[in-house]
Amino acid sequence: MKELLIALLLAVGLSVPAHAADLIKIDGSSTVFPITEAVAEEFGSRAKVMVGISGTGGGFKRFCRGETDISDASRPIKDSEKKLCKANGIDWVELPVAFDGLAVVVNPGNYWVDHLTTNELQRIWNADAQGTVTTWDQIRTGFPNKPLRLFGPGTDSGTFDYFTEAINGKSGNSRGDYTASEDDNVLVEGVSSDEGGLGYFGLAYFEANRDKLKVVPIDDENSANGNGPILPSMDTVMGDTYKPLARPIFIYVSKKSAKKANVKEFVQFYLQNAAPLVEEVGYIPLPDDQYQSHLMKFNSSI
Repeated sequence: MKELLIALLLAVGLSVPAHAADLIKIDGSSTVFPITEAVAEEFGSRAKVMVGISGTGGGFKRFCRGETDISDASRPIKDSEKKLCKANGIDWVELPVAFDGLAVVVNPGNYWVDHLTTNELQRIWNADAQGTVTTWDQIRTGFPNKPLRLFGPGTDSGTFDYFTEAINGKSGNSRGDYTASEDDNVLVEGVSSDEGGLGYFGLAYFEANRDKLKVVPIDDENSANGNGPILPSMDTVMGDTYKPLARPIFIYVSKKSAKKANVKEFVQFYLQNAAPLVEEVGYIPLPDDQYQSHLMKFNSSI
């Protein structure tokens, strides 16, 4: 009962009581969540681990206030977040843990889309499209006059930040008239239940729900070295051909927390065992030598 209450407090962004100090408290990206959850389960009874999914931005707010030990992040920490951490005396170490590709998905009943270009994605998602680009035939000649229903991460999500900058060229340059959620399962259900639905989230969530969704190949037509429409996969992400929607993902560890034996042991276990668990939950592991390098970086930082 105690563990359930603490998990609920983390999920809604409330502080965990001091008597729960023996817990390893983690919050942040819903994209990184499946990896961290898998590591925590494998870590087993050696420590109690609670993992929240308030989004990368929400996770950094709590991390930089000293409320969590580790922050899952699907983008690097921002300057404003660094300032908040500094103001609260929180020093940290950044540890990449995997590669991820963002999947653009539509409803399985969508018969007209065989690929989308980066320019078409920009036409759909940029701020100027709000209230104006509302049907599929506005995206490409030949598409049907059907309502366009959009689903995506909320503004606290690192996935939102990455997608918006990669596609629209500027942080925050996104329309707001779409169904937003930090829980990717909500987005899966939204797209899968609406024939005109389109959404984006981490590749692992498509892989886990491929029976409900149709993934869209992306043509990076703005790249001089474009390869035409490319599907996201382990091979295309690692091979650097799925552009521009592939990225590293991270955990950030408080150096103060890392001095605690249970946190130190958990992070060491994470980096020593990440590769098979990352692949198991549908992400792309780093090369083994990079995990070793990051482990040495972590050990030398505490």
